Amino acid sequence: MESGSAVAQAPGALPVLGHLAAFLRAPLPFLRGLPSHGPLVEIRLAGKPVLVVCDPELTRTVLVHDRVFDKGGPLFERLREAGGQGLATCPSGEHRRLRRLIQPAFHHSRFPGYARIMTQRIDTALAGWHDGQTLDLAVEARRLTADIVVSTVFGTGLDPTVHTRLATDFDTLLAGFTRHSLLPGPLRKVPTPGNVRYERATRRVRREMSYLTAEYRAHGTTGEANLLSLLIAARDPASDTPALTDDELVDQAVTMYSAGTETTAGALCWALYLAALHPPVQERLTAEVGTVLGGRTAGWDDLPRLAYTRQVFNEALRMYPPGWFLTRQTEKDTHLGPYPIRQGTTLAYSPYLISHLPGLYPDPERFAPDRWEAAGREPDVPSTVFGGGARKCIGDEFALVEGVLLLASVLSHWEIELHPGSLGLPRLPQLTLNPGRMTATLATRRHHPRPTTAPHGTAR
Repeated sequence: MESGSAVAQAPGALPVLGHLAAFLRAPLPFLRGLPSHGPLVEIRLAGKPVLVVCDPELTRTVLVHDRVFDKGGPLFERLREAGGQGLATCPSGEHRRLRRLIQPAFHHSRFPGYARIMTQRIDTALAGWHDGQTLDLAVEARRLTADIVVSTVFGTGLDPTVHTRLATDFDTLLAGFTRHSLLPGPLRKVPTPGNVRYERATRRVRREMSYLTAEYRAHGTTGEANLLSLLIAARDPASDTPALTDDELVDQAVTMYSAGTETTAGALCWALYLAALHPPVQERLTAEVGTVLGGRTAGWDDLPRLAYTRQVFNEALRMYPPGWFLTRQTEKDTHLGPYPIRQGTTLAYSPYLISHLPGLYPDPERFAPDRWEAAGREPDVPSTVFGGGARKCIGDEFALVEGVLLLASVLSHWEIELHPGSLGLPRLPQLTLNPGRMTATLATRRHHPRPTTAPHGTAR
């Protein structure tokens, strides 16, 4: 290869372990310290070199050139064990075909219908809460988003028994995923309690989704406006045969469940938590919700008037992006900016790191929803949180619509009193940057100014 700039080496590597101990002990401070060494920094995780991209433009290059920097490395190897060749995990060679098949299900014209499902499920769930109840908002948020995802994917509410099984198994996968990815292969095979739980959860998730998908193919109807019916109805243009096999349908169902549940649930919890810590934000947020909704559940037609709610949700995504550390595999000798990169090199980028760069977001540790104010247009979303290029998350707008409806609806119906010191920090290193627990007591919100009529598509 041609010569170029030398990649900086992160200091402090230990024999054999490299930086693994420091990364596992405090991954977020570890990542925040890397940009001081350069735009591209080599770390070593149990003897394996990983180049961490610390510059927003270089990160954008990695995301845009997905055929060169393909989804791969130990993180995606583990993801494929449960998610198969889902849209979020498949190699770039397969991605274009799947994206073309799935994209119509995320056309903007579908969103009013999806929003109606969201409103119905949110309304039902919040009606089951009661004044004075103490609950774990992290658990309830995940339950709500899982119900919404299953309702929009399968066209039905999630059976409580099925939900409990899936939620438990996904918790096991998320808690052990990153650690499992970083362990050398032989250690992953040792039948420790953690390894056994992880492998069993992987098998059960696949089995449960296979059953749900088979049941829907047998008894559902492709006339329904849900994601799975659209995928089942998709045809191969050359042969007019079903475009997706049963296994591919399961892959997409697993991907949509995991991505749709964790991303929105985590951002909702962080938004509620951060707003509670900042009384001026909380006051402005609840004032907007009260004026727009007057005590009812939010719907599609409310979204343009919930601008500040969207800003708060965006800022929570920036502060704590769900997918905080992701890897790519280099498919050929290339350059990344001035740096020569060999084929087979593992790169990593971190939406958390990028979202906390002072050059991109001034005073990045400050919770400031006003940074997303956008007069007369849709506000931007935090850089790299939903990826970029051809592989930008297909469900990004779905997650944002769902998140704003959820945040506004919760605050419309309930006053949330967080218990001091109750927030459980993320159990890092896990796949997502979501809080571990969030205990709160509910009080019925009163004295809303009520609109004389409810906009079309809303409830209660």
